[in-house]
Amino acid sequence: MPDGSYATYPNPQALQTSEIPEVIDQYRQAALNAIRAGFDGIEIHGAHGYLIDQFLKDGINDRTDEYGGSIENRCRFLMQLVREVTVAIGSDRVGVRMSPAIDHLDATDSDPLGLGLAVIQGLNKLQIDQGAKLTYLHVTQPRYTAYGQTESGRPGTEDEEAQLLRTWRRSYQGTFICSGGFTRELGIQALAEDGADLVAYGRLFISNPDLVLRFKLNAPLNKYVRKTFYTHDPIVGYTDYPFLNKANKGQATLSRL
Repeated sequence: MPDGSYATYPNPQALQTSEIPEVIDQYRQAALNAIRAGFDGIEIHGAHGYLIDQFLKDGINDRTDEYGGSIENRCRFLMQLVREVTVAIGSDRVGVRMSPAIDHLDATDSDPLGLGLAVIQGLNKLQIDQGAKLTYLHVTQPRYTAYGQTESGRPGTEDEEAQLLRTWRRSYQGTFICSGGFTRELGIQALAEDGADLVAYGRLFISNPDLVLRFKLNAPLNKYVRKTFYTHDPIVGYTDYPFLNKANKGQATLSRL
């Protein structure tokens, strides 16, 4: 809400099987609209408890049709959607994001490793069938937390989490992006150890408009203000963080993740 509070969520209603093609077409049209508006490409957000993630995970998907039950069925919505979007705008303009090990918004899965591999297998097959690779697969690290803590606890030890990412990384036939709780040092480490092709930053980019330069110089970072992430104000929390030349005058503090 404009004052930073959260509205009451309405009770969700499961899509009828007959409604799903229309929803898939809405994704396709949204991708076309983005390209026409001048965007280089789009990311299909299949993570963090949103609609696609609700289809993927057995802890929240209780459907009894061809979109529920087995891993193959639960991946069907995403695969159909990716196919339609890539046909519409080209595979090289499409990225896919997933978070099999994240427990955000009640979206949990009993086998995160298996779910991630099933999604990757489907994407690999799609790429072969279409003769073109997606621009990337973007995976959120299990250590990611939305509000400073996960809702159901950490999914495993740091070694177990690292093994998940390494397994997915080796399995995917294309560019692999990681995100979620990365500092400058952790990002460098991930690339040095071949844990990813690219590392994405979100919260730190919001609070540091010159983040790349700050990383290059190993300069201090502005601390982000979490309560302003989702407010309606077009300036506060979005365009009012200082650049490095101003931060050097004492306006910046080290960021904590």
